[in-house]
Amino acid sequence: MSSTELPSLLTATASPKASAVRVAPGERLRSVRLPGITLSVRSRPSAREGLPPALYVHGLGGSSQNWSALMPLLDGLVDSEALDLPGFGDSPPPDDGNYSVTGHARAVIRYLDSAGRGPVHLFGNSLGGAITTRVAALRPDLVRTLTLVSPALPELRVQRTAVPTGMLALPGVSALFTRFTKGWTAEQRVRGVIALCYGDPGRVSDEAFRNAVEEMERRLQLPYMWDALTRSARGLVDAYTVGGQHSLWRQAERVLAPTLLVYGRRDRLVGYRMAQRAARAFRGSRLVSLPDAGHMAMMEYPEAVAAAFRELLADSGRTRGGVDSMPACSEPVGSEPGPVDVSGEGGSVSGDGSVGADDGDSVAEGPPKGSPGVGS
Repeated sequence: MSSTELPSLLTATASPKASAVRVAPGERLRSVRLPGITLSVRSRPSAREGLPPALYVHGLGGSSQNWSALMPLLDGLVDSEALDLPGFGDSPPPDDGNYSVTGHARAVIRYLDSAGRGPVHLFGNSLGGAITTRVAALRPDLVRTLTLVSPALPELRVQRTAVPTGMLALPGVSALFTRFTKGWTAEQRVRGVIALCYGDPGRVSDEAFRNAVEEMERRLQLPYMWDALTRSARGLVDAYTVGGQHSLWRQAERVLAPTLLVYGRRDRLVGYRMAQRAARAFRGSRLVSLPDAGHMAMMEYPEAVAAAFRELLADSGRTRGGVDSMPACSEPVGSEPGPVDVSGEGGSVSGDGSVGADDGDSVAEGPPKGSPGVGS
């Protein structure tokens, strides 16, 4: 047991099964049982032996499927795995009911320690960005690089469009919302999620929309869905209020791994104004601005995110080799980024240059593209 873990219950985790989870072509889904938690892990077959491992962590209400568009674009670079956090995707709730940011970070650490996959290229989106920031700060030995897509880091002035999501953390709001939306269909719910999370909802294909509706219908059958969502939202709000050495911003300053920050200018949940603060907090980070992207750039513009990660690898490789290198298109910290198209898909780099036991296997073949998932 690592120094960041606490004793957990070893009781069996009961998980009522709804319909089967979708496995995209080329992906494999397996269940990993660990002390106090059971995690569903989505992976792709490694293109060749010896590739460095990568681990992807989704956001609030999402699942490992949120990374299915990006993972195949990194075949040949990394050996990809994506987790369903406890209570999300196909992972049952944690035995101890702990949905705090620290609890989720502990689940990620526990998996990496048990699998012996560290150090990994660690990716996080939204809530997953807060979780992976904490992991990278607490266990630098487990992290090669850190890629954060619209990370949910504390904001004093929250966007109005993000308020309803934050209100889920308040006692009684989840029950009230459940009653208010009782008559909503899965299609209506998914359209709401897409409108909130995508810069351009028109980028979601009909097939991706149908897949998201199917996953929403599956999730709505699970009796713990709202509990997991509400408690995780509460855990994120709690993490926003923590000060001192345990604050997320202080932990961001302690991250040693080369860091890539990806922000969408049309993000309705994480304010783009936070991008420059994040670039200052994470030492040696590079900042990528996607003018047309929303909250989930790895789903909306996966090619642009993949290209930015490739540049991060190239830069960090040159630095390790003793070559002093700066990110391309870098700008002084604190300046307003001037977008430079690098992807052909609405992506741009503003740069920064700041200082510093398995069972239940299933297999299928090839990737979906642009599936909106079911949450942020």
